[in-house]
Amino acid sequence: MAAIGAGHLTAGLSSALRQELAWTSGRLSPNRSFTPLPALSTEQPHVSRSHTVKAEPEKPFEDNDDLSLKDYFEQSKNLIISDGGPPRWFSPLECAFRMENSPLLLFLPGIDGVGLGLILHYQKLGKIFDVWCLHIPVMDRTPFTELVLLVERTIKSENSRMPNRPIYVVGECFGGCLALAVAARNQDVDLVLILANPATSFRRSQLQLLTPLVEIMPDQLGLRLPFILSLMTGGPLKKAMTSLEKGLPLQQTVEELMQGLVMDDILPRETLLWKLELLKTASSYANSRLHAVKAQTLILSSASDQLLPSEDEGERLRRTLPKCEIRRFNDSGHFLFLDDAVDLVTTIKGASFYRRGKSVDYALDYIPPTPDELKRAFEPHRWIDVATAPVILSTMEDGKIVKGLSGVPSEGPVILVGYHMLLGVELIPLSSSFVFEKNIILRGMAHPMLFEKLREGKMPDVSAFDTMRVMGAVPVSATNFYRLLLSKSHILLYPGGVREALHRKGEEYKLFWPEQSEFVRMAARFGAKIVPFGVVGEDDIFELLLDYDDFVKIPYLKAQIEELTNEVVQLRADIGGEVANQAVYFPGVLPKLPGRFYFLFGKPIETEGNELELRDREKARELYYHVKSEVENCISYLKEKRQSDPYRNLLQRLIYHAQQGFTSEVPTFEL
Repeated sequence: MAAIGAGHLTAGLSSALRQELAWTSGRLSPNRSFTPLPALSTEQPHVSRSHTVKAEPEKPFEDNDDLSLKDYFEQSKNLIISDGGPPRWFSPLECAFRMENSPLLLFLPGIDGVGLGLILHYQKLGKIFDVWCLHIPVMDRTPFTELVLLVERTIKSENSRMPNRPIYVVGECFGGCLALAVAARNQDVDLVLILANPATSFRRSQLQLLTPLVEIMPDQLGLRLPFILSLMTGGPLKKAMTSLEKGLPLQQTVEELMQGLVMDDILPRETLLWKLELLKTASSYANSRLHAVKAQTLILSSASDQLLPSEDEGERLRRTLPKCEIRRFNDSGHFLFLDDAVDLVTTIKGASFYRRGKSVDYALDYIPPTPDELKRAFEPHRWIDVATAPVILSTMEDGKIVKGLSGVPSEGPVILVGYHMLLGVELIPLSSSFVFEKNIILRGMAHPMLFEKLREGKMPDVSAFDTMRVMGAVPVSATNFYRLLLSKSHILLYPGGVREALHRKGEEYKLFWPEQSEFVRMAARFGAKIVPFGVVGEDDIFELLLDYDDFVKIPYLKAQIEELTNEVVQLRADIGGEVANQAVYFPGVLPKLPGRFYFLFGKPIETEGNELELRDREKARELYYHVKSEVENCISYLKEKRQSDPYRNLLQRLIYHAQQGFTSEVPTFEL
């Protein structure tokens, strides 16, 4: 039943700050209302929970990103003015409408304490989370341990009110240390930590240099927030170090750095020293308690962070924490959440970290991709559609074969059962055709290797498959199959699994299905329609030169295959036959001048009303073999008909496009 996958698939800023944030030029928006809730309790915001909406489970979400970096700086100006109040929670107005039973998300800010770090993500986060942000006033002197207690009281209060729902804690820099400290003290609470460049690496960072710099700074020179932010990019520090290497006095260097900056909001030197000491304390506190952190954790590491050694620290935390995964952002700096190339919701979805219960429900917790996510999923692989010009055919109820997918039922549950081409090359055109023609996300039953590794080794990191998970891939299991049927999904199922997708020479278009009728009786229980389908074209795009049988003759390569296979979860280990041979390897292929892909979806097979009959194993087996026969018939039909396609060859299609225009649809054989 396992498939390889389901989709292949700023005025007032210093020059240094502009350089760090050059990539955050998002769309500007009009002024928005914002409520820091100064009069409310420091324990929790008084937020109405009545504004919940249900999301369509299988339809793409809408993109609605209105806030920008400009909003961040405008709203920060209001919040850095001291009001004498204590640290407090606020809930952004943009996050007022969310799905039913959305989990709580607490945002713990960086050393600035403003609490606006997620401003670019409010719209998307607010659809699937109840978002609270912690605001620590600039002049506040609350010790770190008291901040820990403040967050802890909020978590315990919310956990007692909703004990079966996880609480997400998103920590940025300083907030990452705060999140780890709280998690270490609350092992009995279901917490999900998302830590962006956590400051647990403070002792190995450039920030250590700031304290002596600030201490010798003249009293008449005030520090302002934009300059502090520019220091965080590392640019001024590098300039200072260069000046020192030239022999200039340290005090002269600092004064030169301060000259020429146009700033508004003064931050006293004592405040900055307090913040640095607070960060040092937070880092030490969190590091001393890492052994007690049991929470599910996702580390977000910026490779270009000039403030902290975040890339190395992410790896250290991944090795130290028991339930920890990491996602790397090679082109991002320290301000990860202010990078408009970073989508926090997409990252959470891709890592399979979104859940509303004790564990992930791949049906009920699935958030369909937004148009932007669809674009990012399909655009890198658009060349496959261009090169292979897929022909999509389906069969109507009366047996008539038509172009397009009109013969495939639009209402689920529907099980699409078919042949897996070599390396699963059919998945991109298959999934994209359903999205763009029928607005349906296929839920592919995928091999567990896309979701977990048994051990570290040569297999790609699971992050390589994030896009597939965003596009609906589900780890194959009877439980997940049941839940998808219950949610009336369109399920993509390859009974041949890995053995079919990694077949040997001479085995193209041969089905490797198990003897057991694995899906028929479950389909009948829900009255699901079964749609058999065939696909051909792999032999027109590459030639299989080296396969499993060739590799195992070489001892070194055989050992490599065994090592790879042992890194992943084994399926069907309890059955015999070729389908049980789930060896993981990459075959040697020789690309050809691309031919064309052809898909045929057979006549839907009804199971509704046959549940009692199909409880009989023999009846279920008969239907199972009927489905298999229909898949083989679809393949045979396509192999024969493609011989008469005048545009099977790429050169003929290019000539046609040159004459008719590249947006025109290329014809095919007569139906």
